[in-house]
Amino acid sequence: MLTIGRRPLPVVGRARMYVCGITPYDTTHLGHARTFVWADVAARVLRHAGVPVEVCRNVTDVDDVLTSAARRAGSPYDSFAAVQQFYFDRDMAALHVHPVTYEPRAHTYVPQVVALARALLELGHAYERDGAVYFRGSGVRERAGIDAEEAARLLAEFGDDPVSGGADPRRDDPADVAIWRPSAKGEPGWPSEWGEGRPGWHAECAAMAMTTYGPALDLHAGGADLRFPHHAYEAAMAEAVTGVRPFARAWLHVGVVRVDGAKMAKSAGNLVFTTDLLRHHPVGAVRLLLLDHPWAADWDYHPGGLEEAAARLERLHRAAYRTAAGRPAASAAGERAAVRALLDDLDVATALAIAEEEGGQAARTVIAVLALG
Repeated sequence: MLTIGRRPLPVVGRARMYVCGITPYDTTHLGHARTFVWADVAARVLRHAGVPVEVCRNVTDVDDVLTSAARRAGSPYDSFAAVQQFYFDRDMAALHVHPVTYEPRAHTYVPQVVALARALLELGHAYERDGAVYFRGSGVRERAGIDAEEAARLLAEFGDDPVSGGADPRRDDPADVAIWRPSAKGEPGWPSEWGEGRPGWHAECAAMAMTTYGPALDLHAGGADLRFPHHAYEAAMAEAVTGVRPFARAWLHVGVVRVDGAKMAKSAGNLVFTTDLLRHHPVGAVRLLLLDHPWAADWDYHPGGLEEAAARLERLHRAAYRTAAGRPAASAAGERAAVRALLDDLDVATALAIAEEEGGQAARTVIAVLALG
């Protein structure tokens, strides 16, 4: 049985996994890649344990940064997003990320967001102001374990306080977030009973996840920087409208990638693109680089790490065909120990150590499950 965050995750039938996908406005960098490779490993480990897995990875193609990037490129937002999505899918295939089962795009789920907003209004969990619909967010930060000052900072950073210079005067509470809001000039818009507008980010994911899987998930994956406000409000909206708790039985919040201590981000100008690394290094080495630190831990990238990963990959392949003196290296006990490590909170480090030491079938299994071949 897989454990995530030390939480056992028994599954009867299929495992329902939702992965927060990209906003398709730029090239895939290592920060993106780390999240999606770890999510891929979680699904692969479950499949190796005999559990059928369905993976839904959304595309956030209704977003301010996408609209701005498309405008600068002189392209319609949906055409621009489709081109960037093509490049992303190419990068995922190059990284040996298994194709997902579902890939909903936010702009095709606007009717579901409208239905979500309508239901939350009827249940008293939302209110309408001047064409905007707000979710009542009281208690969300407390459940996420975030203090008021940090919550306010993160809400502003992630665009949930859209009024320049202060709090949105239409909101009853600074913790309330938009499920639906009027479209600004130049933004895409859709009809609703509250006027033309567009979905809020958290509502998009809630609507796509519930439309795909119903009221609950087994495993929700995404970057640790999305823990609050995005995942906290996504879950709160879903739980408020369905009454089912928890929305996700387990969370895979993958730590951020840093360069010289700063989070890898376009605004920081420190991006490392996966296409550049794959041009000069085998895919197994790049995956091993991304998996070489516990999934929940933040990690500082340095170029020398790739050479270390490539050297370790070579050792693993040699170990896979090594025979120890006096006994076959394809030790069933070693293979079982390596698989137990992977099922124990995705302990890749221990599984790799066992694979190198035992060699044979243990190494071949770890290489196959982690897609390092």
